Amino acid sequence: MANTTTEAAGAVTEATGHAAEAAGHAAQSAGMPQLDFSTFGNQIFWLAVALALIYFVLTRVALPRIGGILADRQGKITSDIAAAEELKLKAEAAEKAYNQALIDARAEANKIVAEARAEIQKDLDKATAKADAEIAAKAAESAKRIEEIRAGAAENVAVVAKDTAEAIVAALGGKADVGAVADAVASRLKG
Repeated sequence: MANTTTEAAGAVTEATGHAAEAAGHAAQSAGMPQLDFSTFGNQIFWLAVALALIYFVLTRVALPRIGGILADRQGKITSDIAAAEELKLKAEAAEKAYNQALIDARAEANKIVAEARAEIQKDLDKATAKADAEIAAKAAESAKRIEEIRAGAAENVAVVAKDTAEAIVAALGGKADVGAVADAVASRLKG
């Protein structure tokens, strides 16, 4: 029986050793599978397949689409720049035409103003000449009337002076000689 116990103890030891070895293997395989050297060949194969598939998809599908989009964008940008240049040239031409029209309009306005001034000056000269003629006629008429009034006033003064002289002589008690009074008044009026 002692043998059986030793055999049993040996079996337990052996089983314990296998269990420890299995546990060590399990601990070792429980780590990251990418670092398991026994699967490197397999991993490298699938890496090459994945890279080849990605390369195929990129070169056949994605990159041609991206290239087409970039070419379309470049074409659109180029056409927009060309259109902008064309519009810029049209705007410059329109600005030149506008400036020329503005210069022409100013020249025409100045011409019209000059013509209007000349016409107004001509009308003003006619009106001034007419007014001067009317003023000259009225001045001559007024001068004539003033001369008539002076002549009438001088006659009236002579008559009043004769009458006054006769009245003074009569008041002093004398008889006045009408001819002598008239000669005295006339000589006095002459200066």
